[in-house]
Amino acid sequence: MRAFVISEVDGVLSTAVSSVDLAPLQPSDVLVRVDYSGVNFKDALVAAAPSRVRRVATLIGGVDAAGTVADSPNTSFPAGTRVAVHGGDLGVARDGGFAEFVYAPARFLSSLPATISTRDAMVIGTAGFTAMASVLALESNGLRKGNEVLVTGATGGVGSIAVTLLANLGYLPVASTGSSHETAWLHERGAVRVIGRGDISDRLDRVLGSERWAGAIDCVGGDTLNQILRSLRYGGAVAASGLVASAELKTTVYPFITRAVSLLGIDAVEATATTRQIVWAALGNLATRIDFTPLIDREIQMEDLPDAFESIRNGSTRGRILVNPTPGQTVRR
Repeated sequence: MRAFVISEVDGVLSTAVSSVDLAPLQPSDVLVRVDYSGVNFKDALVAAAPSRVRRVATLIGGVDAAGTVADSPNTSFPAGTRVAVHGGDLGVARDGGFAEFVYAPARFLSSLPATISTRDAMVIGTAGFTAMASVLALESNGLRKGNEVLVTGATGGVGSIAVTLLANLGYLPVASTGSSHETAWLHERGAVRVIGRGDISDRLDRVLGSERWAGAIDCVGGDTLNQILRSLRYGGAVAASGLVASAELKTTVYPFITRAVSLLGIDAVEATATTRQIVWAALGNLATRIDFTPLIDREIQMEDLPDAFESIRNGSTRGRILVNPTPGQTVRR
């Protein structure tokens, strides 16, 4: 089969679309025929040298994929089941979804709702799963419809889908982005306002800014997350899932002890089967009224992946990049 192989030898990185033989790591692994995979920021980190994320010298990249079960020893996922595959060490320490087929443990699989095609499942992908999990976490913390919710990194995968989901659920998403030329596109996705990265908070000479946001979804991290914390309304929360800017967080205890704000961690890697079911079911309920097509930055072949990684690293994407492993074929199962 064809696959995108990443290899690092003595600090030198090489990538190539190659013909490889695929074998399960465990007898219980499920074989999935891949219709589409998506390009994530994590994929760009894996395809770098040295990589802080990749845990083996050579592997097939791709941290998520969607397709149809081709062979399975697991009765929960019989052949023919449409699934999303993501999480765990997929594309990090074991062969991933940039291929025509992928083997994965059943715990990495989620049966797709009837309302979501395998193509739309990868427009959603790990990014959309993270966005939906973030919305659900904010709602569990008491977020009420009609309130403004800040979304950072709004033109990226998590951010653009978060804006779309929030708008369709009756919230008022405010999109923060460094790509001011994408303002019209973000308004089309449902943003009520678009602000710059430096407009999240105010009163920078004081320990707290004005109370502005009922909630926030942040995939940027670093000082952006600090500015969100100091500008949340009393009892508000931020769902944090990324570190595009920085993994370090320098803040104070004041937001927590004087405004009772909450910092909610969102993890899509080790999500339990129950969490996966809840999140994909919520996405399935919304899919009947969302057109996912405008969230596609572009559709590429595996040979185009190096350029896609560079776009992701530079923050120059708008939405999701889909990877079609079968040249000349469009699949909408």
